[in-house]
Amino acid sequence: MTTIDLNCDLGESFGVYNLGNDEKVLEEITSANIACGYHAGDPNVMEQTVKIAKDKNVAVGAHPGLPDLMGFGRRTMQVDPEEVYNLTVYQIHALQGFCQIHDTRMQHVKAHGALYNMAAKRPEIAEAIAGAVRDTDPRLILFGLAGSELITAGKKAGLKLAQEVFADRTYQPDGTLTPRSEENAMIHDPEEAITQVKRMVTEGTCSAVDGSTIRMHADTICVHGDNPEALKFTRHLKEELKAEGIKVGCFL
Repeated sequence: MTTIDLNCDLGESFGVYNLGNDEKVLEEITSANIACGYHAGDPNVMEQTVKIAKDKNVAVGAHPGLPDLMGFGRRTMQVDPEEVYNLTVYQIHALQGFCQIHDTRMQHVKAHGALYNMAAKRPEIAEAIAGAVRDTDPRLILFGLAGSELITAGKKAGLKLAQEVFADRTYQPDGTLTPRSEENAMIHDPEEAITQVKRMVTEGTCSAVDGSTIRMHADTICVHGDNPEALKFTRHLKEELKAEGIKVGCFL
């Protein structure tokens, strides 16, 4: 039986600002990417999210991003590989502290937003992130866009990898995600998103925005927790995957 991980970006509230429906979403997913304070999140939210994830038997991962609260980490910044390495190490260790307090092992690292997209295309950024993960804890699984430069860098670093696909995003012919600045970046129809996921998992292919077919290996599926329909969609997706004979589970 094919097994697929279902991950979601969580812990993105901070201070008096409450984002997402984390506690409910954690009942439906298998891996949680927890914001580490740079693009979103704060120490209190990190601690609470790790605790709830452990209580619900959801694997925990660090979700490091660029230091850009105003832009939610989705704006490209001019950063060199050394800066990327250091900010990634810093954020992984921040979350590891809360994992230790709650006696749970961190499963993975997944970069956020603009940092994730930069690493998908730029080898030097990808290698900085992969190096930071390896040097922090080589047991950690590196999540990266399927077929991207980050996957290549992770292989070179000797890391365990999880190739990630997206339920609600469209793809360019080169396999990269359509930038959010473009109107067709998101898939808003839940049935269309589920059809895309099932095709990627069962056939290993996906349709690009120009209609071409691209190869797409899937180990983990991302659903976005900041989507108001995230909870309903995630439940529906799990039902559809089960109907296809696909098991949903984490990597630990």
